Amino acid sequence: MDSSNNFYKILPKVDLHRHLEGSLRLSTIMEIARAHGITIPYKVEPFSSLVQVQASEPYTYQNFLAKFNTLRMFYRSPEVIHRVTREAVEDAAKDNVRYLELRFTPVALSRAERFPLGEVMDWVCESAEKAAKEFGLQVRLIASVNRHESVELAEQVAWLAAARIGRGMLGLDLAGNEAEFSAVPFLGVFKEAHQTGLKLTVHAGEWAGASNVQEALETLNAERIGHGVRVMEDPKTVALACERGTAFEVCVTSNFQTGVVHSLQEHPALKMLNAGLNVVLGTDNPSISQITLSDEYQRACEALGMEHKTLKERILAAAQASFLPEADRVKLMEQLRKELGI
Repeated sequence: MDSSNNFYKILPKVDLHRHLEGSLRLSTIMEIARAHGITIPYKVEPFSSLVQVQASEPYTYQNFLAKFNTLRMFYRSPEVIHRVTREAVEDAAKDNVRYLELRFTPVALSRAERFPLGEVMDWVCESAEKAAKEFGLQVRLIASVNRHESVELAEQVAWLAAARIGRGMLGLDLAGNEAEFSAVPFLGVFKEAHQTGLKLTVHAGEWAGASNVQEALETLNAERIGHGVRVMEDPKTVALACERGTAFEVCVTSNFQTGVVHSLQEHPALKMLNAGLNVVLGTDNPSISQITLSDEYQRACEALGMEHKTLKERILAAAQASFLPEADRVKLMEQLRKELGI
């Protein structure tokens, strides 16, 4: 995607759906591989296919998820985790992202070297806070747990995240393979997390149908839905989400690359908006997808037909749907409204 179009580049942006593990720079991955003796091809082209989606590959969620299996090899030291967090924030700032909710999976970051989960979370908190000040944007964090991993692990992550609410942590996310694993076992974890003050977002309606969105809303009481594009398969679930004003964190390129939609032009983002759903745009995994949020904004307008005015409204809607405390959220919205001219 040509992101040289100045209109999209200069827009102030809000990204509520960006995974740290999908934000590693290719050059950094190669440096880590050399430094830690990870035996994989070093040449960019064959190597990149292990961690980035290629046009020649099948666009399926299985292929997309396989990239994370490789990426989990690289979190070999506290310094690496500090570095990749800082660079993820820097890359967002370069794209004029003013507010970023960066989600990360502590279990994934800890696994290669069996780091204690709490220490991993401390490293991300410290680096994100420092980088936010260095690069001049607001960054908050969401701890992510996977459906295919144990409820006990999710409980640990939720408890540790709640203990770090004053250090940039705002929410808990349920991610992973929704096609094969239910969210229901995590009900207790999410109920307790909400009671501690954590906000809740759930990946649903991406690789499985609208019933998963209904489950996320009614069973887990999710305040936002990650992706959720298949909600359109069931009018009752659409009505429920509209009634609640639930924000759908839609990631256009990712939905194409995971095979949820067969072409960018078929993406239902505009249909969702026309149905009254609260759609906001995010990147998901910018390095895996080789995109920026500017690219996503451009695709929404030029491939899907979203009007510039609507795009600006969606940026403001993203700020409103953020997990920030109310006073901070209102301040962010005022700043964006002034800059966007709406």
